[in-house]
Amino acid sequence: MKTIFALLILTLLVSGCAGPTPIPAVAEAIQSDIPRETAPEISPAELATLVEGNTAFAVDLYQLLREEDGNLFFSPHSISVALAMTYAGARETTAEEMAQTLHFLLSEEELHRAFNTLDLLLAAEPDQDPEAFVLHIANSLWAERDYTFQQEFLDTLGQHYGAGLRLVDFKTAYDAARLLINAWVEEQTESRIQDLIPEGGVDALTRLVLVNAIYFNAKWVHQFPEALTEAGTFTTLQGAEVSVPMMRWGTPNQVPYARGDGYQAVELPYRGDQASMVLLVPDAGRFAEFEATLTGANLQRIIADMERRGVDLTMPRFEYEAEFALADALQELGMTAAFDPASADFSGMDGSQELFISGVFHKAFISVDEEGTEAAAATAVIVATTSMPQTDVELTVDRPFIYLIRDTRSGAVLFLGRVVDPS
Repeated sequence: MKTIFALLILTLLVSGCAGPTPIPAVAEAIQSDIPRETAPEISPAELATLVEGNTAFAVDLYQLLREEDGNLFFSPHSISVALAMTYAGARETTAEEMAQTLHFLLSEEELHRAFNTLDLLLAAEPDQDPEAFVLHIANSLWAERDYTFQQEFLDTLGQHYGAGLRLVDFKTAYDAARLLINAWVEEQTESRIQDLIPEGGVDALTRLVLVNAIYFNAKWVHQFPEALTEAGTFTTLQGAEVSVPMMRWGTPNQVPYARGDGYQAVELPYRGDQASMVLLVPDAGRFAEFEATLTGANLQRIIADMERRGVDLTMPRFEYEAEFALADALQELGMTAAFDPASADFSGMDGSQELFISGVFHKAFISVDEEGTEAAAATAVIVATTSMPQTDVELTVDRPFIYLIRDTRSGAVLFLGRVVDPS
């Protein structure tokens, strides 16, 4: 199976106005006079601080989203990038609350440089096996062609996010503009994400759409022989037993592993030595306890504590898709001013205080099989105007577990989820 990650982050910035103009078949592209900074000056400590904050936000959001029953999957990295671009235009209380909610621990200038550094690191091609591991990242801005944005805001996104500006007509041909953006999204993700912006998702008040797309294609270093896959029993969170295809290595592989109080953890590397999937498998009957106490710091500690062990892994083959409206969750985490028309301040975007976030939507898909992983995700933020070898370990993942996909060089968490019922 061709293994693919496709992730979209969509931010819609909306303001008022009206006026007739036909939309071009292809958006007119304008590049900032300030080129993308390809060698940002950032220290390892500052990059680590960015990753630490992003991980904390990832787990904070997970703790809110997990309150809904069932499986869970989303991309905290994408959400952070989209909101970081939006944050470039936030001011005063709006910016302060966004920084606190998103755990942006660096100054604004350092933050954007750090995101740029991380983006360039993620985009770097592996030294070996480039065909087995591909990670492509693209950012773009889609702006109302008759609306004026602050040059400093556009330069920041061009310099640190490589986001070129495409001019469209939201005023009188907003649905045509929507289809144009959706087509770009589909192209960037090899058709894994289609119709990202639904009908009615933009209107005559839309003034800007910021898009971040991540495409990931990778295979396991240690693939699961298909001949060993057979039906097995998985015990769900509710205690029911379901029959699902269980993949098995069959012989131990040397991989990072940890055994802690009430859990086991194992790291599955992808080819290219740049990314991995980490499985967090609580002991039987202790999933709720483990999940409730999981924090960003705990997650980083578990990963740091891993040592290479011989592990014979058995785990379910699974596929799952999910969608969320994130506005309530972000406000519950403390980002309230950005959603309030009376107090939101995105004057860094256009010089006025007429913009506010009216909705945040996220969709995600993942499929895990013997060869590797295929996933897609999309987020829309709508802003309206207003070690040493030890004894071999046998691990059978036949109960609910949490998993994440991370960049192994920076530690950045790209995707995060749980499986409580793989059937």
